[in-house]
Amino acid sequence: FRNRAEQADFIRRSQYMSRPHKKQKRLPTDATEGLPVLNLHAAGIDVGSREHYVAVPPGRDPRPVQPFGSFTADLHRLAKWLVACRIETVVMQATGVCWVALFQGLQDYGLDVQVVNAQPTKMLPGRKTDVQECQWLQKLHTFGLLNHSFRPAEATRVLRSYLRQRENLVTAASICVQHMQKALTEMNVQLANVISDLTGVTGMAILRALVAGERNLHKLAQLKHKQIRATPAEIVQSLEGNWREELIFVLGQSLDGYDFHLAQIQECDRQIETHMQAMESKVDVSVHPMPPSRQGQKRRKHGPRFDVRQQLYRCTGVDLTRIDGLDVQTAQTVISEVGVDMSHWPTESHFASWLGLCPDNRTSGGKVLHRGTRRVVNRAATALRIGAWNLIRSQSALGAKFRRLRARLGAPKAITAMAHQLARLVYRMLKFGTAYVDKGMEHYESKYRLQQMKWLQKQAAAIHLQLIPAQGSPE
Repeated sequence: FRNRAEQADFIRRSQYMSRPHKKQKRLPTDATEGLPVLNLHAAGIDVGSREHYVAVPPGRDPRPVQPFGSFTADLHRLAKWLVACRIETVVMQATGVCWVALFQGLQDYGLDVQVVNAQPTKMLPGRKTDVQECQWLQKLHTFGLLNHSFRPAEATRVLRSYLRQRENLVTAASICVQHMQKALTEMNVQLANVISDLTGVTGMAILRALVAGERNLHKLAQLKHKQIRATPAEIVQSLEGNWREELIFVLGQSLDGYDFHLAQIQECDRQIETHMQAMESKVDVSVHPMPPSRQGQKRRKHGPRFDVRQQLYRCTGVDLTRIDGLDVQTAQTVISEVGVDMSHWPTESHFASWLGLCPDNRTSGGKVLHRGTRRVVNRAATALRIGAWNLIRSQSALGAKFRRLRARLGAPKAITAMAHQLARLVYRMLKFGTAYVDKGMEHYESKYRLQQMKWLQKQAAAIHLQLIPAQGSPE
């Protein structure tokens, strides 16, 4: 150093550089900065049971975020405020059923309302309060980063509501049957061991006589139907028990509940029939009559009493029950959930993926962490899975394929694979109006053998070998 001043300055600077400095906080970056604006006049709503928080773009109102109540008058005030703010499209999350009334109210004012799934936006940052959540939804919708959920047409939604109510009534009737069976078991009345169906003609006749006060076992045994294989003596032995008064009361209450729900189911069927007759027709039945019914289809015990198959054929233009495994009620459930317009899905692969019937493997670093399908709660997918299981004894090409997959992959994976196949067939029939033709189990088996032969020949050629058919075997 030239002098002591330079030495002191060097020491001071060295000590300053060696001191630990506090790390400066990094300012959060905006992930949407630089993205093109797709929805300039967009609003976001955080739906709640008591209050809805609504966010509009800055500059449209001195208070761009405002809460509104859930009463009908508040919904009208909300819609008028959005119209005054020059809003054209609105996005909201599907929170229970609280969004339904708000959705319909905003549509009545001419707004383009879209419902999105809350799962894709759950892991995104910046959502700490209801105010920040509605602002975040508005921002994402402005840049077109949200995919709206599928919502069928109005006529389909009405049919879906009727069928879901009918399903609830059938479930309630089944619970009443379980209560009746429990009361009989507690009295040690083993009637279910000699007749196959407690709610059949014989079972209901005996139960009604028991509730009415009849205790003569031989008279009760004479109420059996001629198709019952059990003898009167066996029925008498099954009816011997301890006739406790409180259990007879429970039996009567459960029987009344079962009759009540059956009456409700019939009333619901009349509403479904009236609504389906009012739905738009895609084919004139008088000009193009309905094809004959496929053999082997049985009507369910609590099935509709009117001709559902003809109404479905008139509304869709195709007969979905021609597909092996799909009965009338399964086809009706699928139509009530997805509708008849397949333009919402570009391809049949998109349709199957929306139903949750496609593989969704979780991978990380080239390693598969989980194999399976997406967790989707969809009544249409459930109905198709039931239809796939019905193929277990079907003497058709689909039945042969299901049995082969079941033997190789197991029942759960085979059911999902066949439900995927049924979804593709339903998509093709509804979109293109083509009829399904079963080529038969023999055609499928021969095609599968040909594929196996080609695969074996390819494997043999890879190791420089040649397959020679055995004598007496087909080429």
